[in-house]
Amino acid sequence: QVQLVESGGGLVQAGGSLRLSCAASRSILSIDDMGWYRQVPGNRRELVAAITRGGNTNYADSVKDRFTIDRDNAKNTVYLQMNSLRPGDTAVYYCNARLYRAGILGEDVEYWGQGTRVTVSS
Repeated sequence: QVQLVESGGGLVQAGGSLRLSCAASRSILSIDDMGWYRQVPGNRRELVAAITRGGNTNYADSVKDRFTIDRDNAKNTVYLQMNSLRPGDTAVYYCNARLYRAGILGEDVEYWGQGTRVTVSS
């Protein structure tokens, strides 16, 4: 089991910055992948950025060179630094943890946080 608690969302003007945090209930070194997703009403949840246990990162094209995912292993926390924010970044942001082949039948298991809302005004 992994509990994830996000924080750091809020209202910001276009061009501004926010830093989201995701605190995990266990060592993030025991988690294969951690990531940030976002969702707006009527749309499916989409990947924003992810980081593997080995430190490899992956970003959606729309946020490359603006957002950075990193982590603090000692604090069991993953961060999403968001710069040059745009109104199109407005969404609820969710933290995700994935454990490969951790299910009873060998399937991957995912955990989600409750989400934190980011609103970017023009």
